[in-house]
Amino acid sequence: MTTTAPAHSALSTADQLARALADPSTVWSGGRPDGGRAWPQSLAGGASGIALLHIERARTGHGDWDTAHTWLATAVHGEVSAAANANLYFGAPALAYVTHRVASASSRYLRVLERLDTATCAVTRNRLAEAHQRIDRAERPPMEEFDLIRGLSGLCAYHLSRHPHHEVTRDVLSYLVRLTEPMPDSAGLPPWWMNVGPTGAPSADYPGGHGNFGLSHGVGSTLSVLSLALLRDFAVPGTVDAVERICAWTDQWRQADAAGSWWPGLISVHQATDGHVHPDLRPRPSWCYGVSGSARAQQLAGLALRDPTRVQAAENAILTTLRDPLQLDKLPEVGLCHGMAGLLHAAWRMATETGNTEITAELPRLAERLIAALDRGNHAPELLDGAAGAALALHTLGMDSAPAPHWDAFLALA
Repeated sequence: MTTTAPAHSALSTADQLARALADPSTVWSGGRPDGGRAWPQSLAGGASGIALLHIERARTGHGDWDTAHTWLATAVHGEVSAAANANLYFGAPALAYVTHRVASASSRYLRVLERLDTATCAVTRNRLAEAHQRIDRAERPPMEEFDLIRGLSGLCAYHLSRHPHHEVTRDVLSYLVRLTEPMPDSAGLPPWWMNVGPTGAPSADYPGGHGNFGLSHGVGSTLSVLSLALLRDFAVPGTVDAVERICAWTDQWRQADAAGSWWPGLISVHQATDGHVHPDLRPRPSWCYGVSGSARAQQLAGLALRDPTRVQAAENAILTTLRDPLQLDKLPEVGLCHGMAGLLHAAWRMATETGNTEITAELPRLAERLIAALDRGNHAPELLDGAAGAALALHTLGMDSAPAPHWDAFLALA
C-alpha cells in the first residue's frame, strides 16, 4: 500500500473483525450450523480456520496467543479424522496445517503437531497408492484425487510448507508430475480431464466430463504447487516438463477481449471439440475459478520457468480486472473463495512478488470496497467465505512492510 491511511483502515477493520471472533462460545451463540464445513476440524468453516486468523495476528503482534490457543484447542477437540475424508481442508491435515503455524512461532503444540503430521503422512501415502493404481489402469482421475481442497495438490501444499525435504513431499510432487503425463487414447484431452461434472459427480450436463482450470478443484492448484516447488529448489525430476504441459493447455484456452485476458473456469468436452469458449462463460474474478487464482498460478509458472512474458501477461490480467468496475461488481461477497478478499489477497501477493507498483496502486480502492461491504451487514464467521478470511486479507495488506506471510499456502497462492 502506498499510504498509511489505507493501511490503518485495513488494520482497524481486521482488528474489529478479530475482536468479534475472539470467543468460540459467542461466535456460534445460536448453535453451530449444520454441515461438515462447520465442524471444528474444518479449515473452511470451522474452528481451525478461525484459529488461523488469530495465530497470524499473534505472530505479528496484533493479537494475543491466548485467543489463538483457545481456538486451536476448540479445533482439536473430539475425534480427529485421518480417514478417507481427511484432506487439507478437513481432519488431521487441516489441523496439522494450522498447528504448524503455531509451532513455527512457539514451542507449544510440538507433540500435537508431530501426531497430526504422522497421521497426515499416512493419509497422503494412502491417497498416493490409490492415485498411482488409477494411472496404471489408464483411467481418468476423480476430482478428489488431485484438487486442492480434497486431493493431493492440497496435501502437497501442506507438505511443501511443513517439511519440503521429506520423502513424502518428494513422492507427492512426483505424483503431480505423473498426473500431467499423456494418457493412451486421450482423444486430445489432457490427462487431468475428469469424467465427471464440476460437482465431482457424474452429470447429464457434462456427458463427456470436464476440464477444470480452477485453483480450488482444478489443475490450477497443481500448476501453482509445482511452480512453487521449482522456485524453492525442491522440484523433482520432470517438474519443468509438467509445468510446461499445464501451461500449454492454459495457453490454448486463454481468452482475450476489451477487458483483458482471462481463462475459463472449466470447459466441457463439447467446447474442447469445438475449440471455442463463449465470452459469456468468463468466470467471476474469484479465487476459486476466476482470474484471482488463475493469474497468480500463471505468474508463479512464469517465474518458475523464467518466462517474463508469461509473468507480464498474468500481472496485466489481474491489473485490468482491478480497474474494471463491471468485473468488480461481479464480486459482492466478502470471502476468500468467492469474494473480494480473495481478489485482494491474490493481487497483493502478485504485487509483492515482483514489486508491481501498478497493481499495488489499485489495492487501497479494493480494500475500501471490501471494508464497505463488511460494514453493510453480518457475515458468516468462517475462513473460506466469511469474516475470518476477510480479516486475514485486510490484516496482511495493512501490515505493509511486515515480512510476507505464508498462511495462504492453503489457497495455493504461496
